[in-house]
Amino acid sequence: MALWGAVLLVYCWTAAEYGGITAPTFAGRWLPNAAGGLVTWGGAWANPAQLIGAAIAQPATYGYRNPLRAVSGLSAERIDDGVDFGGVGPVYAVGDGIVTKATGSNYGWPGGGWITYRLTDGPGAGLVVYVAEDISPSVVVGERVTTSTVIGNIWNGGDGIETGWSQASGLSSESELPEAGGIGGWGPFPTRVGANFDELLVSLGVPPAPNYGQTEYGILPLAYPGW
Repeated sequence: MALWGAVLLVYCWTAAEYGGITAPTFAGRWLPNAAGGLVTWGGAWANPAQLIGAAIAQPATYGYRNPLRAVSGLSAERIDDGVDFGGVGPVYAVGDGIVTKATGSNYGWPGGGWITYRLTDGPGAGLVVYVAEDISPSVVVGERVTTSTVIGNIWNGGDGIETGWSQASGLSSESELPEAGGIGGWGPFPTRVGANFDELLVSLGVPPAPNYGQTEYGILPLAYPGW
């Protein structure tokens, strides 16, 4: 009983910590799922060690996916307001959301591209993601997107892209607001807001930026979860 109590504690802690996990595919009895209900497997008790290992091993994806998974020649560059990447190819939405801005001619950013979408699922629900610079939008304002939606395509313009947390208005990066320390394009870098977005990407399998883990500047507003 003590061993199965440990199984339950680890399983429930993992569900609470990572915002929901998929039930391990072992035979067993009843265990609580992340929503507080019950799930069941088969008729035989699973090996408790297997069950604990499966719970811990669940990737912390929160229903999100690597948005840069199909970019050819992907290279992580640096964390600034957001995170910079080089490469060519499609960029997907990181999670379910609604497009709030989509233009190829926002000349406040090198290359001119500017796409924002508000997440509608996971721990980042309500927050706005931007993808900027050398990207051509393939979505329109008001469009609903999922992790299977290509929101834009990176073209080889020499600047690559920058992606991160946008202001709720969609006008620019969150790090530029007073609530985040008022850090704009001149730094200092990495910003706390940019590092938070890079942590999300790294948890989804994206290579970390070269300045990942360095001293961060600015403030991370309370609305932004840890990853």
